[in-house]
Amino acid sequence: MHIVAGNGMHARAYIIVYAVCMNEMKHYPDSISIKGLIRSFQSAFRGVRVLLKSEYNLYIQIGFAVIAIVAGFYYQISSVQWMFQIIAIGLVIYSELVNTAIEKILDVLHPDYRREVGEIKELASASVLFMVLISVCIAFIIYIPYIF
Repeated sequence: MHIVAGNGMHARAYIIVYAVCMNEMKHYPDSISIKGLIRSFQSAFRGVRVLLKSEYNLYIQIGFAVIAIVAGFYYQISSVQWMFQIIAIGLVIYSELVNTAIEKILDVLHPDYRREVGEIKELASASVLFMVLISVCIAFIIYIPYIF
């Protein structure tokens, strides 16, 4: 492997990119196997566990999701309203997953504080905030007619 980088920080980034491009991080079999599928799901569930251990805001988001689901059953919202509510909940959790992944990648590549890294992390966090605000708007659109 040839690395053309001036310092260790860039060298790590190039190694990660090289490994991904050369498919060294995963070894795909010639055919789909149940064993491989099970390993993929295990890996995904480990990722969820990492998220639950490291992001306490997720517990607040899950709490509001449970409240929205209970309210959906209580007010007997329509199928279309359920669809929008489920999509909104899923997108909030998805944005939290992506935000956490971005933060962890940046922590590996830049362990010391850099202003640019801080700004990237703030942008990733802002995406979660944006999705939460959109979800609140969707909740208002769905539940205000039932409540008033």
